[in-house]
Amino acid sequence: MKIAIAKERRPHERRVAGTPDTIKRYLQWGFEVTVESGAGENAAILDSAYAEAGATIAATRAEALAGADIILKVQRPRTQDDGDEDGLSDIPEGAMLVALHNPYGDPIGVEAYARRNLIAFAMEMLPRISRAQSMDVLSSQSNLAGYKAVIDGAANYGRGMPMLMTAAGRINPAKVFVMGAGVAGLQAIATARRMGAIVSATDVRMAAKEEVESLGASFVMVEPDGDDTGQTEGGYAKEMSDDYKRRQAELVAEHIKDQDIIVTTALIPGRPAPVLVNDDMVASMKSGSVIVDIAAEQGGNCTQSKPGEIHTTDNGVIILAEYNLPSRLAADSSALYARNLMNFIELMVDKDEKELAIDWEDEIIAGTCLTRDRKIVHSALLPADETPPAPAETADEPADDDTSSEQGA
Repeated sequence: MKIAIAKERRPHERRVAGTPDTIKRYLQWGFEVTVESGAGENAAILDSAYAEAGATIAATRAEALAGADIILKVQRPRTQDDGDEDGLSDIPEGAMLVALHNPYGDPIGVEAYARRNLIAFAMEMLPRISRAQSMDVLSSQSNLAGYKAVIDGAANYGRGMPMLMTAAGRINPAKVFVMGAGVAGLQAIATARRMGAIVSATDVRMAAKEEVESLGASFVMVEPDGDDTGQTEGGYAKEMSDDYKRRQAELVAEHIKDQDIIVTTALIPGRPAPVLVNDDMVASMKSGSVIVDIAAEQGGNCTQSKPGEIHTTDNGVIILAEYNLPSRLAADSSALYARNLMNFIELMVDKDEKELAIDWEDEIIAGTCLTRDRKIVHSALLPADETPPAPAETADEPADDDTSSEQGA
């Protein structure tokens, strides 16, 4: 069995899908591991560290991926549709491709996986169950994004964060408002509190109130519609009614006027990020205030965000809308992501026999699998009147089909 780890090639991506620690574990399970030269350099992991752990260092991507059974990546391969070379051409047909695939944002890429006969697993589709917590890449990466958002906000805020008593007088603490109390939001709250700020937060989910207050922040929220909890069965925030959004916007607009740093974290899978801070709210803020928009890659939560940029508005508000915050803490985010993947791969391995043993009925395996046997199999990506095809008897082995020479676009 061979695992390959390639260097990430998408812009703004500094993470890597494997670390020396996880490679040692793969070797114990019976895998050979090949790492493309330079794959970890942006995450402060040198080729020599991988070699010491027992990995083979390949000079090129093609050499690293040749003969691989499982390919581990952070982001999906680049393709000609991205204006780049065909990122699937080096991947062996029938191989497993484990990564963050953005299947809603890149359905063409998923179709290319099926044509290439790849078994693609999307880690962002992981079921939200207790057994999958150690594999939850969204939580591990969002944790770091929330932390980094506050650090960046504080770095761009021209004043101190905690209250300071000096001989020349008192400096008041900064006021930080976190919009969205998911994993990223809760970490942002905790970080801002540790830095001495006065923190408040809002979320559409009533369940978030207790979590926010347990971290020492105040909760800003209008009463929900009837018995609406504001969350899906999976525990994620859901889109609320127009009337609720209007009332919430009015409350938030009044609260924002007095805030120094705002961190926005709201995302909806497969859809543009919802607007939380509009032009009027930005106009009401004080000069020197900071907005950190974590949702920049999906358009942003602020109407004046410029995704990928830091800019200052006409009234002096600094808006940070940089891409891929976890990647800017590449050493730590890579370590967490690599462990998430390792725990996922462990589900597929018979460690006694040192061979792949995939249970296609396992809800974690089934819930993350996008393509298999040349078909798109994830129910969320199929038309409403279609059901996923039944697993093949020998689905854990590549199909032997000479007609499949087409490569992914």
